[in-house]
Amino acid sequence: MNEMIQHNEQLAAAAFSKQSAVFDAIYSANTIVQYKRERVRDAVMRYVPQGSHILELNCGTGEDAIFFARNGYAVHATDISKGMLDKAAAKVGQQGLEDKITFEQCSYTGLQSLKESKQYDAVFSNFGGLNCTNELNKVLSSLNTILKPGGVACMVILPKFCLLETLLIFKGKFKTAFRRFFSSKGRTARIEGEFFTCWYYNPSYVKRLLKDNFTVETVEGLCTFVPPSYIEHFAEKYPRMFAFLRKAEQRFKSTWPCRSIGDYYIIVLRRK
Repeated sequence: MNEMIQHNEQLAAAAFSKQSAVFDAIYSANTIVQYKRERVRDAVMRYVPQGSHILELNCGTGEDAIFFARNGYAVHATDISKGMLDKAAAKVGQQGLEDKITFEQCSYTGLQSLKESKQYDAVFSNFGGLNCTNELNKVLSSLNTILKPGGVACMVILPKFCLLETLLIFKGKFKTAFRRFFSSKGRTARIEGEFFTCWYYNPSYVKRLLKDNFTVETVEGLCTFVPPSYIEHFAEKYPRMFAFLRKAEQRFKSTWPCRSIGDYYIIVLRRK
């Protein structure tokens, strides 16, 4: 692996290991985070039948793995952060789900070397974890071998343009408003005092790389109208507005340009 890429992965692993201790406390009660989880889980369950074996990338503290295990799926959960994996494994043990969820510390770029040399029914990655690598092309190419024919990839990725984020220019937040612009060389992210680089990818990039072996099931905007979760307490302060924006987003989530200008997009593809 390129030394610079490996170093950035180590930095990201350190950042998320530090955050693992407080991750659930910060995000579990966040209404918009829970809205995002509902949207993503619904997308997975629409295209992946119960009983399927899911390979989860960047599993974090295991919230999604636990949800899917409770709903009839088996999950092999991976993450580069040991702290996140330790937290997730402890939660799984407390809930007696060890027979449904297994864990492995693994880089995105090392998926070909997973302990279980098998093909999965689905691959799942939530909340922009794939934006932490500038080798998304390598990650996507590995889907050809780790997914069964007919298998589904569901990925949640940050695009290069977010409408609501750009509008923050009118609040004088210029750095946030323009952080996705001119980001081909990556942008610095900071978590728990640790710095690492992330990149942004549009749906067209993913579709272009996978066009020969995958068909697109859906592309949906996520937080196109609903504000990003870092705008704290919006849902609690403005419940009627939040409900209205949720309905608007549900109606237009798959239409152009709404499907590709949110804080994230959900893309679901099926291997031919």
